[in-house]
Amino acid sequence: MTDRRERSHGRTQGMSQQPHIRVPLREESDVVMARQHGRELALQEGFPESAVEALATAISEVAQNIVIHARAGEILLGVVREQGRRGIVVIARDDGPGIADLDQAMRDGYTTVKGLGLGLSSARRLVSEFDITSTVGSGTTVTMTKWVS
Repeated sequence: MTDRRERSHGRTQGMSQQPHIRVPLREESDVVMARQHGRELALQEGFPESAVEALATAISEVAQNIVIHARAGEILLGVVREQGRRGIVVIARDDGPGIADLDQAMRDGYTTVKGLGLGLSSARRLVSEFDITSTVGSGTTVTMTKWVS
């Protein structure tokens, strides 16, 4: 029997169109690239500077988690338009070890490596919508949306 644990934290819609940008993640420099692509896309969409920085920081947090815990994955970035509003959707996914206890992983201060333990919980606070699913042994997917209007 497979140990499969999934929990959704929040609600978010997927991209209503194909992603604009795909950033493979394998090393620290890829985290920087994902952050930069997110920043550029948000600026192109007219996000205010504070929202641009919040989105870039959230991308950094989830991308860093992929590099540290899964060793490899990807970030997909795209523009979403829905019910008269527009935003940026970020899908961060990996085929890593998965997260056994999502509730615990989402708590401030929880870490399995040396760090502050604010990555996922911080990312959740920085975006409008946040969803995480994880299957032990199969990987994790985080979907975040930051709405501008």
